[in-house]
Amino acid sequence: MSVLFFLSSGIFLGWSHGANNAGNVFGTAIGSQMVKFRTAAIVTSIFLVLGSVISGAGASMTLGKLGSVNEIAGAFIVTLATALAIFIMTRFNLPVSTSQSVVGAIIGWNLFSGSMTDFNSLVKIVSSWIVTPFITGIFAVLLYLLMRFYLNRVKIHLLYLDFWNRIGLIVVGGFGAYSLGANNIANVMGVFVTVAPFHPLETPFGMLTGTEQLFILGGMAMASGVLTYSYKVMKTVGKSIIPLTPISALVVVLSSSTVLFLFSSQNLELFLASHGLPTIPLVPVSSAQAVIGALIGIGLLQGGRGMDIKQLGKIASGWLTAPLMACLICFISLYFFQNVFSQKVYRNVNYSISSDVSRKLIAEGIHFNSMDEFINVRFMNSVDFRSALQRNASDLSKRELLRIIEISEMRNITVDTDKIRYELAEGLFSASQVAAINAVSGRSYKYIWEFREDLEYFSDEWKLVEDSPLTRKRNRDIAGRVDYLAKKFWVTE
Repeated sequence: MSVLFFLSSGIFLGWSHGANNAGNVFGTAIGSQMVKFRTAAIVTSIFLVLGSVISGAGASMTLGKLGSVNEIAGAFIVTLATALAIFIMTRFNLPVSTSQSVVGAIIGWNLFSGSMTDFNSLVKIVSSWIVTPFITGIFAVLLYLLMRFYLNRVKIHLLYLDFWNRIGLIVVGGFGAYSLGANNIANVMGVFVTVAPFHPLETPFGMLTGTEQLFILGGMAMASGVLTYSYKVMKTVGKSIIPLTPISALVVVLSSSTVLFLFSSQNLELFLASHGLPTIPLVPVSSAQAVIGALIGIGLLQGGRGMDIKQLGKIASGWLTAPLMACLICFISLYFFQNVFSQKVYRNVNYSISSDVSRKLIAEGIHFNSMDEFINVRFMNSVDFRSALQRNASDLSKRELLRIIEISEMRNITVDTDKIRYELAEGLFSASQVAAINAVSGRSYKYIWEFREDLEYFSDEWKLVEDSPLTRKRNRDIAGRVDYLAKKFWVTE
């Protein structure tokens, strides 16, 4: 029951997300009166769940790096703060960015717990927010010109055109809902992936991992938001910015859905890498920004006539307000949850450069003048440790600084295979990986890198290979599995 209580904020967030972001999928179709709300809601609900379960893992990993929420009570507050910020914006009928809101809440958790924000992941996510409207706008313009060129040369009866346009809006809307679920389930349930104690579950359709069960729950919550509370926001997106023709409505949905898909597909990333092409970062992007970018692109192509600049300003102000609101709500709520309700909202992580850490750093070619002064000095969190290094080791590069912090993170791991008996029994690891886990059973480690090195010693399938676009997915999967095991075997002092 306690797990269900803590997950309730994720369910509420899923509901709020579905209510607010369904307009980004079918808002233009509703606004142009080409698709009925009931049809749009049913199609969106079905494909939201499918996208969440089938393709939701890619973007969730990048979000998890931003701030590793390590207690379920903390994850409860992070998602609750995000949901409240989105719900308040929804009450004003404004489509806001769930991606921005959840990032704001995670930063609030980082500030409260003294955890360091991964600025590389933050920059990657924030840059995607800036790029998304531009990419979608360009997509929309190109698609609109291509479609208009085709229709001017192929004479289609208006009734047939109307029929196929309605079918196209439903099909593209389904694709949009799938892409929305794949990209944005990370915002709804991503912080629970490593803290919710869900075990693999055998079903008639195959094995469901704990993560997939979370994503199903989040997808169903989003679907319920679509069915119960999305109509007003759909109308805001569909009617309040620019007047749309049926063709331009189709173009907006297709272009925004394509951009969401590009930022969430691991298979596409692997395909691009295998052909020597630049890969697209797997990050949760804003579906609201994608749709608004497409609408602006179409509006500018039409000379800007009919664009509601005031409405665009209100929407943009919501994008700025929501993450700040989520960050503030999260920070204050964590304080009350910990001090009033006596809940553990974060697990303290210590940092120390032991003699073993020192030897490993030197082996990697990392050394600084005051290293000896840090030997066996324990820091209570990553922020204090980083500040001390920056004050006393100014000769370090940014990469070296981050690597020292990573290697010095203390986890106090004791390998207990009983804690992962479900995972071992259901084939979530290869036979070679399982043999390595069993070989280190009962051993204790102070640092994750010690645990990883022992696993690598017993099986090459735990080894990371030289980073390249082709090996990135493999390395990411292995690193994710090691981190998952480390959290399962983490023993609180």
